[in-house]
Amino acid sequence: MKAKSGKLFRQTAILAACLVPLWSQPAFAERIKDLASIQGVRTNQLIGYGIVVGLDNTGDQTTQTPFTTQAIGNMLSQLGVNLTQEQSQKLQLKNVAAVMVTASLPAYSRPGQVLDVTVSSMGNAKSIRGGTLLMTQLKGADGQVYAIAQGNVLVGGAGASAGGAKVTVNHLSAGRIPSGATVERSVPTAVGENGVVYYELDNTDFSTAQKVVDAINRTAGPGTAQAIDGRRIAVRVPEASDARVAFLGRIDNLDVKPEVSQAKVVVNPRTGSVVMNQQVRLEPCAVAHGNLSVVVDGGQPQLGQGADIQVKQDSGALMSVKSGVSLAEVVKALNALGANPMDLLAILQAMKAAGALRAELEII
Repeated sequence: MKAKSGKLFRQTAILAACLVPLWSQPAFAERIKDLASIQGVRTNQLIGYGIVVGLDNTGDQTTQTPFTTQAIGNMLSQLGVNLTQEQSQKLQLKNVAAVMVTASLPAYSRPGQVLDVTVSSMGNAKSIRGGTLLMTQLKGADGQVYAIAQGNVLVGGAGASAGGAKVTVNHLSAGRIPSGATVERSVPTAVGENGVVYYELDNTDFSTAQKVVDAINRTAGPGTAQAIDGRRIAVRVPEASDARVAFLGRIDNLDVKPEVSQAKVVVNPRTGSVVMNQQVRLEPCAVAHGNLSVVVDGGQPQLGQGADIQVKQDSGALMSVKSGVSLAEVVKALNALGANPMDLLAILQAMKAAGALRAELEII
Protein backbone atom coordinates (compact mmCIF):
# COMPACT_ATOMS: atom_id res chain seq x y z
CA MET A 1 0.00 0.00 0.00
CA LYS A 2 2.86 2.33 0.84
CA ALA A 3 4.53 1.53 -2.48
CA LYS A 4 1.39 2.52 -4.38
CA SER A 5 1.10 5.73 -2.35
CA GLY A 6 4.73 6.58 -3.04
CA LYS A 7 4.29 5.94 -6.76
CA LEU A 8 1.15 8.11 -6.85
CA PHE A 9 3.00 10.89 -5.01
CA ARG A 10 5.88 10.79 -7.46
CA GLN A 11 3.47 10.96 -10.44
CA THR A 12 1.65 13.92 -8.88
CA ALA A 13 4.96 15.70 -8.24
CA ILE A 14 6.08 15.15 -11.83
CA LEU A 15 2.75 16.51 -13.15
CA ALA A 16 3.01 19.57 -10.89
CA ALA A 17 6.57 20.20 -12.05
CA CYS A 18 5.39 20.13 -15.69
CA LEU A 19 2.58 22.59 -14.99
CA VAL A 20 4.67 25.11 -13.02
CA PRO A 21 6.29 26.62 -16.17
CA LEU A 22 2.82 27.11 -17.66
CA TRP A 23 1.55 28.88 -14.55
CA SER A 24 4.65 31.07 -14.32
CA GLN A 25 4.36 32.35 -17.89
CA PRO A 26 3.24 36.01 -18.01
CA ALA A 27 -0.16 36.79 -19.51
CA PHE A 28 -0.07 37.89 -23.12
CA ALA A 29 -0.26 41.67 -23.28
CA GLU A 30 0.21 44.41 -25.82
CA ARG A 31 1.30 48.01 -25.51
CA ILE A 32 -1.33 50.68 -25.85
CA LYS A 33 0.52 52.05 -28.91
CA ASP A 34 -0.10 48.66 -30.58
CA LEU A 35 -3.81 48.69 -29.75
CA ALA A 36 -4.71 52.32 -30.38
CA SER A 37 -3.61 55.52 -32.06
CA ILE A 38 -3.91 59.15 -31.04
CA GLN A 39 -6.65 61.02 -32.82
CA GLY A 40 -5.19 63.57 -35.24
CA VAL A 41 -1.73 61.97 -35.44
CA ARG A 42 -1.87 60.48 -38.92
CA THR A 43 -0.10 60.32 -42.26
CA ASN A 44 -1.31 62.15 -45.37
CA GLN A 45 -1.12 60.76 -48.89
CA LEU A 46 0.62 62.79 -51.60
CA ILE A 47 0.48 62.33 -55.37
CA GLY A 48 2.03 63.97 -58.42
CA TYR A 49 2.46 63.55 -62.17
CA GLY A 50 6.04 63.44 -63.40
CA ILE A 51 8.41 62.45 -66.18
CA VAL A 52 11.23 59.92 -66.06
CA VAL A 53 14.06 60.52 -68.56
CA GLY A 54 17.27 58.74 -69.44
CA LEU A 55 15.75 55.37 -70.33
CA ASP A 56 17.42 52.98 -72.73
CA ASN A 57 14.79 52.92 -75.51
CA THR A 58 12.25 51.48 -73.03
CA GLY A 59 10.06 54.55 -72.65
CA ASP A 60 6.52 55.33 -73.79
CA GLN A 61 5.41 54.98 -77.40
CA THR A 62 4.31 58.56 -77.76
CA THR A 63 1.85 57.83 -80.58
CA GLN A 64 -0.22 55.86 -78.05
CA THR A 65 0.44 58.10 -75.04
CA PRO A 66 -0.15 61.70 -76.15
CA PHE A 67 0.02 62.97 -72.58
CA THR A 68 3.76 62.18 -72.54
CA THR A 69 4.53 64.51 -75.46
CA GLN A 70 2.22 67.15 -74.00
CA ALA A 71 4.09 67.01 -70.68
CA ILE A 72 7.45 67.25 -72.46
CA GLY A 73 6.23 70.26 -74.44
CA ASN A 74 5.03 72.05 -71.29
CA MET A 75 8.29 71.34 -69.50
CA LEU A 76 10.43 72.58 -72.40
CA SER A 77 8.39 75.77 -72.69
CA GLN A 78 9.06 76.52 -69.00
CA LEU A 79 12.76 76.06 -69.69
CA GLY A 80 12.68 78.48 -72.63
CA VAL A 81 12.40 75.94 -75.48
CA ASN A 82 9.28 76.62 -77.52
CA LEU A 83 7.96 74.01 -79.94
CA THR A 84 5.16 74.40 -82.42
CA GLN A 85 2.16 72.11 -82.23
CA GLU A 86 3.34 70.27 -85.34
CA GLN A 87 6.79 69.73 -83.86
CA SER A 88 5.31 68.46 -80.59
CA GLN A 89 3.18 65.90 -82.44
CA LYS A 90 6.22 64.53 -84.27
CA LEU A 91 8.22 63.83 -81.14
CA GLN A 92 9.32 60.21 -80.74
CA LEU A 93 10.62 60.02 -77.21
CA LYS A 94 11.72 56.45 -76.54
CA ASN A 95 13.81 57.52 -73.55
CA VAL A 96 10.96 59.23 -71.68
CA ALA A 97 8.08 57.79 -69.63
CA ALA A 98 5.13 59.43 -67.92
CA VAL A 99 4.80 58.33 -64.30
CA MET A 100 2.72 58.84 -61.20
CA VAL A 101 4.67 59.67 -58.04
CA THR A 102 3.22 58.85 -54.62
CA ALA A 103 4.43 59.35 -51.06
CA SER A 104 3.18 59.41 -47.47
CA LEU A 105 3.66 62.55 -45.40
CA PRO A 106 4.11 61.51 -41.74
CA ALA A 107 2.65 63.49 -38.89
CA TYR A 108 4.75 66.38 -37.57
CA SER A 109 6.82 66.57 -40.79
CA ARG A 110 8.57 69.88 -41.21
CA PRO A 111 9.98 71.65 -44.29
CA GLY A 112 13.39 70.29 -45.20
CA GLN A 113 12.72 66.70 -44.15
CA VAL A 114 13.01 63.98 -46.79
CA LEU A 115 10.53 61.30 -47.84
CA ASP A 116 10.75 58.07 -49.81
CA VAL A 117 8.66 58.11 -53.00
CA THR A 118 7.24 55.44 -55.29
CA VAL A 119 7.39 55.98 -59.05
CA SER A 120 4.95 54.03 -61.26
CA SER A 121 4.64 54.09 -65.04
CA MET A 122 1.23 55.14 -66.32
CA GLY A 123 1.89 54.69 -70.05
CA ASN A 124 3.20 51.75 -72.07
CA ALA A 125 6.86 52.00 -71.10
CA LYS A 126 8.65 48.65 -71.08
CA SER A 127 10.84 49.62 -68.14
CA ILE A 128 11.80 52.66 -66.10
CA ARG A 129 15.00 51.02 -64.88
CA GLY A 130 17.94 53.44 -64.92
CA GLY A 131 15.72 56.51 -65.37
CA THR A 132 15.78 59.83 -63.56
CA LEU A 133 12.65 61.48 -62.22
CA LEU A 134 12.50 65.19 -63.02
CA MET A 135 11.27 67.71 -60.49
CA THR A 136 7.72 66.75 -59.57
CA GLN A 137 5.25 68.51 -57.31
CA LEU A 138 3.50 66.26 -54.79
CA LYS A 139 0.08 67.50 -53.77
CA GLY A 140 -2.35 66.56 -51.03
CA ALA A 141 -6.10 66.08 -51.17
CA ASP A 142 -6.56 69.84 -50.80
CA GLY A 143 -4.53 70.57 -53.94
CA GLN A 144 -1.67 72.21 -52.05
CA VAL A 145 1.96 71.30 -52.80
CA TYR A 146 3.56 69.62 -49.78
CA ALA A 147 6.74 68.14 -51.25
CA ILE A 148 9.01 68.19 -54.31
CA ALA A 149 10.41 64.91 -55.68
CA GLN A 150 13.41 64.28 -57.92
CA GLY A 151 16.13 61.66 -58.25
CA ASN A 152 17.28 58.38 -59.75
CA VAL A 153 14.74 55.56 -59.80
CA LEU A 154 15.73 52.23 -58.26
CA VAL A 155 13.94 49.25 -59.83
CA GLY A 156 14.30 45.85 -58.21
CA GLY A 157 14.04 43.87 -61.43
CA ALA A 158 15.78 43.03 -64.68
CA GLY A 159 14.80 42.09 -68.21
CA ALA A 160 16.28 41.09 -71.56
CA SER A 161 14.94 40.35 -75.04
CA ALA A 162 16.48 38.93 -78.22
CA GLY A 163 15.06 37.40 -81.37
CA GLY A 164 11.48 37.71 -80.17
CA ALA A 165 12.24 36.00 -76.84
CA LYS A 166 11.82 37.99 -73.65
CA VAL A 167 12.79 37.31 -70.05
CA THR A 168 11.67 39.51 -67.14
CA VAL A 169 12.57 39.21 -63.47
CA ASN A 170 10.28 41.03 -61.03
CA HIS A 171 8.44 44.19 -62.02
CA LEU A 172 10.07 46.83 -64.22
CA SER A 173 7.29 49.44 -64.40
CA ALA A 174 7.61 50.74 -60.84
CA GLY A 175 10.46 51.73 -58.57
CA ARG A 176 11.46 53.70 -55.50
CA ILE A 177 13.58 56.77 -54.79
CA PRO A 178 14.86 56.66 -51.21
CA SER A 179 14.81 60.16 -49.71
CA GLY A 180 13.64 61.34 -53.11
CA ALA A 181 11.29 64.10 -51.94
CA THR A 182 11.78 67.16 -49.77
CA VAL A 183 8.94 68.48 -47.60
CA GLU A 184 8.01 72.04 -48.50
CA ARG A 185 4.92 72.53 -46.35
CA SER A 186 3.90 71.08 -42.98
CA VAL A 187 0.46 69.89 -41.94
CA PRO A 188 -0.81 71.37 -38.66
CA THR A 189 -1.33 68.60 -36.10
CA ALA A 190 -3.31 69.71 -33.08
CA VAL A 191 -2.90 67.24 -30.22
CA GLY A 192 -3.67 67.94 -26.59
CA GLU A 193 -5.78 71.03 -27.12
CA ASN A 194 -7.78 71.93 -24.02
CA GLY A 195 -5.70 69.43 -22.08
CA VAL A 196 -7.35 66.31 -23.60
CA VAL A 197 -5.99 63.67 -26.00
CA TYR A 198 -8.22 61.06 -27.59
CA TYR A 199 -6.99 57.50 -28.13
CA GLU A 200 -8.80 55.48 -30.78
CA LEU A 201 -8.68 51.67 -30.63
CA ASP A 202 -7.88 49.86 -33.86
CA ASN A 203 -10.83 47.52 -33.24
CA THR A 204 -14.01 48.47 -31.44
CA ASP A 205 -14.26 46.50 -28.19
CA PHE A 206 -15.87 47.77 -24.99
CA SER A 207 -13.96 45.39 -22.73
CA THR A 208 -10.59 46.32 -24.20
CA ALA A 209 -11.47 50.02 -23.95
CA GLN A 210 -12.23 49.59 -20.25
CA LYS A 211 -8.94 47.75 -19.71
CA VAL A 212 -7.03 50.59 -21.37
CA VAL A 213 -8.80 53.10 -19.12
CA ASP A 214 -7.98 51.06 -16.01
CA ALA A 215 -4.30 50.75 -17.02
CA ILE A 216 -3.97 54.51 -17.57
CA ASN A 217 -5.75 55.38 -14.32
CA ARG A 218 -3.57 52.99 -12.31
CA THR A 219 -0.46 54.70 -13.66
CA ALA A 220 -1.49 58.35 -13.90
CA GLY A 221 -4.15 58.52 -11.20
CA PRO A 222 -7.94 58.05 -11.02
CA GLY A 223 -9.95 60.14 -13.46
CA THR A 224 -7.10 60.63 -15.93
CA ALA A 225 -8.76 58.47 -18.61
CA GLN A 226 -12.40 58.05 -19.48
CA ALA A 227 -13.99 55.78 -22.09
CA ILE A 228 -16.24 57.70 -24.48
CA ASP A 229 -17.44 54.57 -26.28
CA GLY A 230 -16.09 51.21 -27.37
CA ARG A 231 -13.43 52.82 -29.55
CA ARG A 232 -12.50 56.26 -28.20
CA ILE A 233 -10.85 57.10 -24.89
CA ALA A 234 -10.32 60.62 -23.54
CA VAL A 235 -7.09 61.18 -21.59
CA ARG A 236 -6.20 64.32 -19.66
CA VAL A 237 -2.64 65.46 -20.44
CA PRO A 238 -0.35 68.21 -19.09
CA GLU A 239 -0.52 71.63 -20.71
CA ALA A 240 3.25 72.06 -21.18
CA SER A 241 4.46 70.50 -24.44
CA ASP A 242 7.52 68.75 -22.97
CA ALA A 243 5.53 67.31 -20.08
CA ARG A 244 2.78 66.23 -22.49
CA VAL A 245 5.28 64.40 -24.71
CA ALA A 246 6.81 62.59 -21.73
CA PHE A 247 3.36 61.70 -20.39
CA LEU A 248 2.16 60.27 -23.71
CA GLY A 249 5.40 58.31 -24.03
CA ARG A 250 4.67 56.55 -20.74
CA ILE A 251 1.05 55.91 -21.69
CA ASP A 252 1.99 54.43 -25.07
CA ASN A 253 4.17 51.78 -23.42
CA LEU A 254 1.65 50.57 -20.83
CA ASP A 255 0.82 46.88 -21.18
CA VAL A 256 -2.82 45.88 -21.64
CA LYS A 257 -4.16 42.39 -22.15
CA PRO A 258 -6.84 42.77 -24.86
CA GLU A 259 -10.01 40.76 -24.78
CA VAL A 260 -10.26 37.73 -27.02
CA SER A 261 -11.72 38.79 -30.36
CA GLN A 262 -14.95 37.36 -31.68
CA ALA A 263 -14.91 34.09 -33.58
CA LYS A 264 -14.22 34.75 -37.25
CA VAL A 265 -13.44 32.79 -40.38
CA VAL A 266 -11.86 34.65 -43.31
CA VAL A 267 -12.05 32.99 -46.73
CA ASN A 268 -10.32 34.10 -49.93
CA PRO A 269 -11.89 32.08 -52.78
CA ARG A 270 -9.36 33.40 -55.30
CA THR A 271 -6.40 31.85 -53.52
CA GLY A 272 -8.17 29.14 -51.54
CA SER A 273 -6.96 30.61 -48.24
CA VAL A 274 -8.94 29.94 -45.07
CA VAL A 275 -7.89 31.67 -41.85
CA MET A 276 -9.68 31.29 -38.53
CA ASN A 277 -9.01 32.26 -34.94
CA GLN A 278 -9.07 29.99 -31.93
CA GLN A 279 -12.63 30.91 -30.96
CA VAL A 280 -14.23 29.18 -33.97
CA ARG A 281 -16.42 26.23 -33.03
CA LEU A 282 -18.86 23.91 -34.80
CA GLU A 283 -22.09 22.45 -33.59
CA PRO A 284 -22.94 18.82 -34.52
CA CYS A 285 -24.14 18.87 -38.11
CA ALA A 286 -24.23 17.03 -41.42
CA VAL A 287 -23.34 18.65 -44.74
CA ALA A 288 -23.54 17.25 -48.27
CA HIS A 289 -22.04 19.14 -51.18
CA GLY A 290 -21.74 17.53 -54.60
CA ASN A 291 -19.94 14.23 -54.08
CA LEU A 292 -18.71 15.24 -50.61
CA SER A 293 -20.49 14.40 -47.36
CA VAL A 294 -19.43 15.87 -44.02
CA VAL A 295 -20.79 14.63 -40.70
CA VAL A 296 -19.84 16.28 -37.41
CA ASP A 297 -20.82 14.42 -34.23
CA GLY A 298 -20.50 16.29 -30.98
CA GLY A 299 -19.48 13.16 -29.05
CA GLN A 300 -19.95 12.77 -25.31
CA PRO A 301 -17.38 14.95 -23.51
CA GLN A 302 -18.67 13.83 -20.11
CA LEU A 303 -17.54 10.28 -20.96
CA GLY A 304 -14.20 11.43 -22.30
CA GLN A 305 -15.22 10.93 -25.92
CA GLY A 306 -14.15 13.60 -28.42
CA ALA A 307 -16.06 14.67 -31.50
CA ASP A 308 -16.08 12.45 -34.58
CA ILE A 309 -15.84 14.05 -38.02
CA GLN A 310 -16.41 11.92 -41.11
CA VAL A 311 -16.05 12.92 -44.74
CA LYS A 312 -17.37 10.63 -47.51
CA GLN A 313 -17.21 10.59 -51.28
CA ASP A 314 -19.28 8.64 -53.77
CA SER A 315 -16.30 6.43 -54.46
CA GLY A 316 -16.48 5.14 -50.90
CA ALA A 317 -13.44 6.96 -49.54
CA LEU A 318 -13.82 7.64 -45.82
CA MET A 319 -11.81 9.88 -43.52
CA SER A 320 -12.39 10.01 -39.80
CA VAL A 321 -10.95 12.71 -37.54
CA LYS A 322 -11.31 12.32 -33.80
CA SER A 323 -10.86 15.55 -31.90
CA GLY A 324 -12.82 18.48 -30.58
CA VAL A 325 -15.55 20.10 -32.60
CA SER A 326 -13.33 22.56 -34.45
CA LEU A 327 -13.50 23.97 -37.95
CA ALA A 328 -9.80 23.30 -38.42
CA GLU A 329 -10.36 19.55 -38.60
CA VAL A 330 -13.21 19.89 -41.09
CA VAL A 331 -11.11 22.11 -43.38
CA LYS A 332 -8.19 19.71 -43.06
CA ALA A 333 -10.37 16.75 -44.03
CA LEU A 334 -11.86 18.57 -47.03
CA ASN A 335 -8.44 19.64 -48.28
CA ALA A 336 -7.17 16.07 -47.98
CA LEU A 337 -9.99 14.95 -50.29
CA GLY A 338 -9.16 17.64 -52.86
CA ALA A 339 -12.08 20.02 -52.27
CA ASN A 340 -11.51 23.19 -54.28
CA PRO A 341 -11.90 26.66 -52.74
CA MET A 342 -15.41 27.12 -54.10
CA ASP A 343 -16.52 23.81 -52.55
CA LEU A 344 -15.04 24.85 -49.23
CA LEU A 345 -16.67 28.27 -49.40
CA ALA A 346 -20.08 26.76 -50.20
CA ILE A 347 -19.81 24.31 -47.29
CA LEU A 348 -18.86 27.06 -44.84
CA GLN A 349 -21.74 29.25 -46.02
CA ALA A 350 -24.16 26.34 -45.61
CA MET A 351 -22.87 25.68 -42.09
CA LYS A 352 -23.28 29.36 -41.22
CA ALA A 353 -26.82 29.47 -42.60
CA ALA A 354 -27.76 26.34 -40.64
CA GLY A 355 -26.42 27.80 -37.41
CA ALA A 356 -23.72 25.15 -37.07
CA LEU A 357 -20.79 27.52 -37.65
CA ARG A 358 -20.33 29.55 -34.49
CA ALA A 359 -18.31 32.32 -36.06
CA GLU A 360 -18.54 35.32 -38.36
CA LEU A 361 -17.83 34.36 -41.97
CA GLU A 362 -15.96 37.03 -43.92
CA ILE A 363 -15.17 36.68 -47.63
CA ILE A 364 -12.37 38.83 -49.03
